[in-house]
Amino acid sequence: MLALLDPERIGFPNTAKALADPNGLLAVGGDLTPDWLLAAYRRGIFPWFSDDQPILWWSPSPRCIVRPQTLTFSRSLRKVIRQGRYQITFDRAFDRVVRNCAATPRAGQSGTWITDDIVEAYATMHRLGHAHSVETWLDGELVGGLYGLAVGRMFFGESMFHHATNASKVAFAYLVRQLAEWDCRLIDCQVSNPHLLSLGAEEVPRESFEAILETEVNKPDFLHPWPAELSPSLFDA
Repeated sequence: MLALLDPERIGFPNTAKALADPNGLLAVGGDLTPDWLLAAYRRGIFPWFSDDQPILWWSPSPRCIVRPQTLTFSRSLRKVIRQGRYQITFDRAFDRVVRNCAATPRAGQSGTWITDDIVEAYATMHRLGHAHSVETWLDGELVGGLYGLAVGRMFFGESMFHHATNASKVAFAYLVRQLAEWDCRLIDCQVSNPHLLSLGAEEVPRESFEAILETEVNKPDFLHPWPAELSPSLFDA
């Protein structure tokens, strides 16, 4: 049976109890406070629900991941980056990135899962230094980006958007290269889709994901604050 969580008591069931259909649904209820969210992500659990639903918590298998240390990018994407058409920043427009992501439905879905409650919760996480955004700018306009949470040496990607060709791909590439320099072993992409797989993401069993997760979330956090502006020199090698 699906676990019903008490909002006054933080705790999640064993992820092995997650449903197979829908894949990964683990529990319902709880809250979206920073303590709840940090407890969830440390276990590889994340919230995903619509406006007309209670808070739903997920731990799917297989899990979609990216390994920053070994991921390579296509020659065409590296060429776009070196052209210097786009400017990339971290944490300059977090709220705007989230709002733009909210206006972009997940692949194969209508509507948005980024509810007002989610927007408020992750804005709080950003103010506390846990949530981060990557922005892509073109001629001073925000044209792409992504956001997620950093816990220990793990980054948990939440959503991305683009209004210009390759804008989200460039943001993702910069994030991967910077995290690799910070010795990040794993980026959690949650559930795979063709776009993520085209960027080099892969699927692994839940057990494999959690084995790495358990070590990485207990390592020292990434440097803070994150660098404001990044250079194409990250892609010289």
